[in-house]
Amino acid sequence: MDSKSIEASQLSSPLLFKGKARLADGAAGYSVRGNDGIDYEKGQKQSVNGDSASSATANLIFTTFIAVCGSYVFGSAVGYSSPAQSGIMGDLSLTLPEYSLFGSILTIGAMVGAIVSGRIADYTGRRGAMGFSDIVCILGWLAIAFSKDAWWLDLGRLLVGCGMGLLSYAVPVYIAEITPKNLRGGFTTVHQLMICCGVSLTYLIGAFLNWRVLAIIGTIPCLVQLLGLFFVPESPRWLAKIGHMENCESVVQRLRGEKSDISQEVAEIRDYTEILKRQTGAGIFELFQWKYFPSLLVGVGLMILQQFGGVNGIAFYASSIFVSAGFSGSVGTIAMVAVQIPMTALGVILTDKSGRRPLLLVSAGGTCLGCFLAGLSFFLQDLHKWKDISPILALVGVLVYTGSFSLGMGGIPWVIMSEIFPITVKGSAGSLVTLVSWLGSWIISYAFNFLMNWSSAGTFFIFSGVCGFTVMFILKLVPETKGRTLEEIQASMSAHSTN
Repeated sequence: MDSKSIEASQLSSPLLFKGKARLADGAAGYSVRGNDGIDYEKGQKQSVNGDSASSATANLIFTTFIAVCGSYVFGSAVGYSSPAQSGIMGDLSLTLPEYSLFGSILTIGAMVGAIVSGRIADYTGRRGAMGFSDIVCILGWLAIAFSKDAWWLDLGRLLVGCGMGLLSYAVPVYIAEITPKNLRGGFTTVHQLMICCGVSLTYLIGAFLNWRVLAIIGTIPCLVQLLGLFFVPESPRWLAKIGHMENCESVVQRLRGEKSDISQEVAEIRDYTEILKRQTGAGIFELFQWKYFPSLLVGVGLMILQQFGGVNGIAFYASSIFVSAGFSGSVGTIAMVAVQIPMTALGVILTDKSGRRPLLLVSAGGTCLGCFLAGLSFFLQDLHKWKDISPILALVGVLVYTGSFSLGMGGIPWVIMSEIFPITVKGSAGSLVTLVSWLGSWIISYAFNFLMNWSSAGTFFIFSGVCGFTVMFILKLVPETKGRTLEEIQASMSAHSTN
C-alpha cells in the first residue's frame, strides 16, 4: 500500500476517522515515537490551549448538511426491509428464502462499495465519490420501486448496497476534512445521528406507506445531496494531497469565514500532507504479526461480537419480530424510533465523558438482557402461558436491546479500532475490520429468518449468550483509551503482545 493509500483505505465509520482527525490535529503539535518506531505526531510544538477556535459558519453548516444527506441514505437503506417485508412478499409472491436474500444482499453490495470507496474518493475527490454513490443509489431505488420479479428487486437492493458502502466512507471523511479541530468531534457525530434518523424515519414512514412508494421516497435524499454537491467545495485536505494548495487555502477561507485567520490551519494541512507522503503503509498481510495480535484481537473481536449479537437481524426484520410475538408491527417500529435517536445522542455525549469501557459494558449488558427478555417472551408463547404478557415482554426486550446497542456497541468499537492500531497499519486494519463487519452483517441478516423458523426463543437466547460473552470479552481484553495519547495506547497494546 502506498503512502497516499493510508488515508484512503480507512473505511466505513465516522468514528474510525476520529483517530485520523486527532493525528491531523497533532501534526503541528509535537513528535512522539510509537512502539514500531514511527512518529505519530510531528511538527512545530504549539500550545493546544493557545490555538484559535473556529466558529460554525453558515457555509460550514450548509456543507455538512449536504454531506449528511448521504448518511440519511445509508440509514434509510438499512431500515427499508423491515416495514416493506409483508408488502413485497405478498405482491411479488416471494418465499422466505427469496426475501432473506433480498434483505441480506444489501450487505454484499456494501462490502463491494466499501472496498473500492477509498480508491474512488482518492481519484475523483470526496464530492465525486458522494455524487457517484448517489447515482448508484437512485438507480437501485428505482429498480426496487418498479420491479416485477425477484431478480430486479435483488439487483436494485445490490446497487443500493454498493452506494451505501461508498457513502459509508466518503461522508465521514469529507466531514472530518472540512471541519476545524475544535468542532470536528461534534460535526462527525452528526453522521451517526443521521444514520439513526434514516433508519428510524424509514420505520415510521414505512408503517403507513406502500413499499414501492417508500422506495421512491428513498431517492429524495440522494437527489438533494446530488444537487447540493454543485454548491459545496471539495475537501481542502484532498486538494492539498493532489498539490492544489491555492485552491485548498481558498476553500478553507470560504468555510471559516472571510475575516478568519487560516494561516495556522493551512500550515497544519500542509505539514500533515507531507508526513503522509514520507510514510509507507503496510499491506493487509503484514497485519498478521505477533506485535499486532492484541490490536487485531480487540478490533476484529469487537466487530464479530457486535454483528453476531443479532443487531442486523433485529434491525432488518423488526416488524416481523413484533408480529411473530403477537404485537402490532407498526406500533413496535414506532416505539423503536422513539428509543433509537435519543439513546444514540446520549451515547455521543457520554463517549468522551464516561470512558469507552464503562459505556461498552453497560451497552453489552443491556443487549444481553434485551435478547433474554425477547427469548423469554417467545418461550412463554411456545408453552401457551402468560399470553397477555408475552407480547409486551417481546416489545420491552427489543426496545431494551435497541436502546442499549445505540448507547455504545453501535459506535464505540469503531472509536477503539481507530485508536489501537499504529498509523502504518491503520488503513489495512480499517479495510480488514470493515470487511469482517459487513460479512458478519450479511451472515446474520441472511440467516435470521431461518433461525426464527427453527426456534424464535432459541434465536434470541443465542444472541443473549453472545452478548453476555461480549461483556466478558470487554472486561478481559478491551483497554480504556479515553484520555490517553496514541503513544500510550500503542505501548499498552505492545506490552500485551510481549507478555
